[in-house]
Amino acid sequence: MAAPKFAPVNATDTARAYESPQHVPAPWTPGRPGEIDGKQPRGASLGFQGPDQGYILTLARVARPKIKVQSGESVDDAIRGSIGIALRRASMYGRAPVMHDLTFALTIWGWLTDDVPADLLVRRKELFAGVGDAAHSYYEVREITGLVPETTYQLSLEQVTASSPMSWRALTGA
Repeated sequence: MAAPKFAPVNATDTARAYESPQHVPAPWTPGRPGEIDGKQPRGASLGFQGPDQGYILTLARVARPKIKVQSGESVDDAIRGSIGIALRRASMYGRAPVMHDLTFALTIWGWLTDDVPADLLVRRKELFAGVGDAAHSYYEVREITGLVPETTYQLSLEQVTASSPMSWRALTGA
């Protein structure tokens, strides 16, 4: 690199070039106890991992006023039960959740409409009752998430909106 004009340089000095350091440290390797070797494990009750999944809580706060519940239902139950579906859909695409994922989950269970079929309402009350209590509902939320068939997760939000809530059984697998 050239020296600035104001730096005194002796004309008889030889030009300097890059020199390697005397000691080269060993390369960094992951050696932490919690480090996973290979791919993320899969199996029962391990969920579906994806980046930045906590962002779904911010999206849920935004969507809360749009959720329409019937008598005997809770907005907290609707959100908590739908979050698992939204996170699974986002992780299938290898990305963080977006509002379309949460809207997708709320739409297939009819949480965004007033015209809910009676049989959907009964099934929703069975599945979603009490899941808003985050400390005690992990397996219930996993059950709701597991009910939705893989083919439903591959549909676009427009396709789900067009067929919901009348074909809710096909969308939810319930």
